[in-house]
Amino acid sequence: MNAPVMSDAERNKSRHAVKAAVIGHVVNVLAVLLTASAVLWAADLPSRLGVSVYTEQFLAVILGLSLAIVFLVPRRIGKSGAEDTPMPNPFDMILSALGLGLSFWIAFAYPSLVSRAMLLPMDGLVIATLLFLLIIEGLRRVVGATLVIVVLVICGYGTIGHLVPGPLQTREVAPERLAIYLGFDPNGLLGLTLMVAATVVVAFVFFGQLLLRSGGADFFNDIALATMGRRRGGSAKISIVASGLFGSISGVVVSNIVATGVVTIRLMTGSGFKRHTAAAIEATASTGGQIVPPVMGAVAFLMADILQRPYVEIVIAAIIPAFLYYIALFAQADLQAARDHIAPVDEALIPRTRSVLKTGWVFILPFAAIVFALFTLNLRPETAAIWGAAGALLIGLVLGYRGRRMGLQDVLGAMTDTGKTIVDIIMIAAAAGFIIGTLNITGLGFGLTFTLVALGDDSLFLLLLISAAVCLILGMGMPTVGVYLLLAVLVAPSLVQSGVEPIAAHLFIFYLGMMSMVTPPVGIGAFFAASIAGAKPMQTAFAAMRFGWTAYIIPFLFVFSSALIMKGAWHDIVLAVVTAAFGVFAVSAGFAGYLGGPAGRPVQAMAVIAGGLLLINPGIAGNLAYWLNVAGTVLLVATIFYQRRNSAGMRSKPQLEEGT
Repeated sequence: MNAPVMSDAERNKSRHAVKAAVIGHVVNVLAVLLTASAVLWAADLPSRLGVSVYTEQFLAVILGLSLAIVFLVPRRIGKSGAEDTPMPNPFDMILSALGLGLSFWIAFAYPSLVSRAMLLPMDGLVIATLLFLLIIEGLRRVVGATLVIVVLVICGYGTIGHLVPGPLQTREVAPERLAIYLGFDPNGLLGLTLMVAATVVVAFVFFGQLLLRSGGADFFNDIALATMGRRRGGSAKISIVASGLFGSISGVVVSNIVATGVVTIRLMTGSGFKRHTAAAIEATASTGGQIVPPVMGAVAFLMADILQRPYVEIVIAAIIPAFLYYIALFAQADLQAARDHIAPVDEALIPRTRSVLKTGWVFILPFAAIVFALFTLNLRPETAAIWGAAGALLIGLVLGYRGRRMGLQDVLGAMTDTGKTIVDIIMIAAAAGFIIGTLNITGLGFGLTFTLVALGDDSLFLLLLISAAVCLILGMGMPTVGVYLLLAVLVAPSLVQSGVEPIAAHLFIFYLGMMSMVTPPVGIGAFFAASIAGAKPMQTAFAAMRFGWTAYIIPFLFVFSSALIMKGAWHDIVLAVVTAAFGVFAVSAGFAGYLGGPAGRPVQAMAVIAGGLLLINPGIAGNLAYWLNVAGTVLLVATIFYQRRNSAGMRSKPQLEEGT
């Protein structure tokens, strides 16, 4: 019997499928190697084996693997963010091989290159130039043109800045010297930003991936369902709790939305929430997970490294702002559920809390391991994350959750997804290295800081507004960790020099940069949640801004009032928290349109004024703050009394008409 004859189209399709499978396997291998390299470095394996390796050699390996993956998985930047296209073209494959080869050559020849750097060797100049161009193209593919333009403008200015008069004049640096410096100096590409991305961030993303596959995400969903499912609007509260818990660990908003949103968004829409509202709640909760202590999506550890402050100081400072963020989100979800008569989750879907804890309590152990490693053994953050990852791995392999255990395929999947996820941050960190190097060698960093500080001398509030706009613009389409690394270089120094407390300055840029994930026109987190819910992306993004409104306001407040970051006398801290909490609730009630009953426009306006203009001002108005708080309290009480009286009248009116 003759075999069926394939047409030319079928042969081409078959060859294409084989080629795609081969490329996919190559990418997976590269991703596993990237993760394994970072994990082994975090575990200090070279030192344990007695092998002497430059840190820059390790970073070159990570960079090479990342470049290879970036060009083998081409991206297109669309309305829902960076999306993978099916196949790389031959030119992409050449770029992938070139990036891998050049980086590995640097790793191999780094001792020789760095010893000859002052002589500006031709081989070093060629390698540095090609690597710069490859990173710029890789950056464009993962985050779009905005950051590329910023890098090119700053680096280009570094070569001509000596010709510019005024405070932004730089020292003269020859282009070839600048290229060598950026490519090989520890203050440039192979410096702090790439180091923290390749160690701390990789370790915590890997921990999050293992926790996800070991059943941690299911446990978070179950415990949220068991504790919140029976409450009014319980489906939204489940999303807030589950996404906040997992978001704190993963540090990657889109991954968090995908991991938890496929369950929680369906629950919310099934309970009666509109599609765009369900997507907005999920996106806001997943984004806010990064500000929840103690892990904070690994940014807390980066902040501690950059500020040279104890990690515990960062965590303590972040407690109150995170508390206020989730008060606003929780209150709006609850009040909107009351306004729209959204019932609790179906009782049949809610597990018993005791049974969930009985099988899932073991997921506390990885977090305990991280805390023990950090505070008792004083280990590095990346090493502590490996302890947590080991705990999650042990739980997944031995115990599992709901009768499902991890297998070898799950472990490889965690390594693969970690490697693929981290390449965006590696590209951003490399770009930040170019910016740092240029600012350092030319003196441009001093000029920028001086200019912004002069602006801050005239008006700190104006400086904060400009800084907030820069944070939101530069953060568009970028992972939060990458945003923070970039803003810590460009924006934070000027805030600190203007007299802002360093932790407050860094939390300020962190919060505003984070909110770029849901802020139009490129709110990547909101767009991904909208795609899961089948909602309109822009409508979802604007709703997410409303749910997460505190993240736009609170950073300004803790700059002016250190009580909100736990600094100052205890009675000042308590007063600031209480007034701010009531203010956040009042504004949230105004936005939700419900205050003991459906509220009309006048009641909504009075609630927003009472909370937003009078109660949420601890310290910002100086000596007037106390009297503003008193006025806000009186107005809020009067608004609640008026609303209750009005609601009672509306309820009794039908009864009177019926009696008549």
